[in-house]
Amino acid sequence: MITRSRRIQKPSSPQVTFPDIEIMPASAPTEGILLLEDGSLYRGLAESKGTAFGEVVFNTSMTGYQEILTDPSYRRQIVVMTQPHIGNYGTDPSVDESRRPWVEGFIARRFTDRVSHHDNSKGLLEYLNDHRIPSLAAIDTRALVRRLRQQGAMRGVVSSEVDDLENLRARLADVPPMQGQALVTEVTGRQETTLSPLPASPGAAAMQRCADGVHIALYDFGAKASIATCLRQRGARVTVLPADTPARRLQELGVHGVMLSNGPGDPEPLTSVIETVRQLLHGELPIFGICLGHQLLGLALGGRTYKLKFGHHGGNQPVQELATGKVSITSQNHGFAVDPDSLPSGCRVTHKNLNDGTVEGLALDGRDVYSVQYHPEAAPGPHDAYELFDRFLIRAEAQLDPGTS
Repeated sequence: MITRSRRIQKPSSPQVTFPDIEIMPASAPTEGILLLEDGSLYRGLAESKGTAFGEVVFNTSMTGYQEILTDPSYRRQIVVMTQPHIGNYGTDPSVDESRRPWVEGFIARRFTDRVSHHDNSKGLLEYLNDHRIPSLAAIDTRALVRRLRQQGAMRGVVSSEVDDLENLRARLADVPPMQGQALVTEVTGRQETTLSPLPASPGAAAMQRCADGVHIALYDFGAKASIATCLRQRGARVTVLPADTPARRLQELGVHGVMLSNGPGDPEPLTSVIETVRQLLHGELPIFGICLGHQLLGLALGGRTYKLKFGHHGGNQPVQELATGKVSITSQNHGFAVDPDSLPSGCRVTHKNLNDGTVEGLALDGRDVYSVQYHPEAAPGPHDAYELFDRFLIRAEAQLDPGTS
């Protein structure tokens, strides 16, 4: 137990000493390191042991670390949290975004084992150890994030095996960069699954409810569970499809709309998926793309994507809708973006990021086809963009009854 004292002087009262107590983990952590491809070395405490390689990125969310850990879009990435204290509300299986955590490693200024939440199942450190996710604490995350902003996202290794740094350097040199990696096959579901609408609840009572029978196909490129939940809360039946599902299967299912989900890696190598999206564009079904789905839509239309310097990862990204001027605070997690100059005529940019001006939304003239680079389902993050699900389901409902506007 480490204690320090500070003295607080109050007028007309005696001096009082308050101990400032630092809670130590149940088992003392060992030394750990983060080594970046540019040679930068950060030493700290390995709160959960092991070695992991990946692209090092930072996330600016204040809360939602469990949703981040279980987001398949973080496949092959090591996540640094800018919020200095992580773990105070523990973990709860009900907020998982997929069947397992996907981050390769997890870094914070400090993890806490004092949990304060009524729904806590287990502490974060126990969770990280159970899933064998190497973690690092007690480093200057502000300096690390500044380096990532200046130099860009880099390959790195987080490890509790600190005795042979030369071996770690050699192994790190063999790690492929994120550009060129097709990772969707590593995270997509293997079986088609149909999910029923969720019953109305007090938390969902204000949501737009679509007509009975609306059926949505959700392509799983690494889909977060919250996407299907947002559709089901609004009364839709959702069939989740593996990434390699051919376009003809949607006609067999008789769906009324298609969602293209988020996912990890570089979109350009996904040539078969891009061709499937291109075939869907020849039909009449409404199509709504989110994050990787947005990038795949841009590629299917003939556009290009490019790698961002350090990406957008966090629940506080300002996005402006160009037609109305409305600004929404959004949740984002992506390292690639659509090049607006590569888009064909008839494809409009609908949203832009107010931090760097990058494309945040597309729409195809004359068709119910549109996409956003951000996450309207949030998780974690603000709910400003929930209405996009309502807009999509209104269009899908019109497929159920062609007379509906």
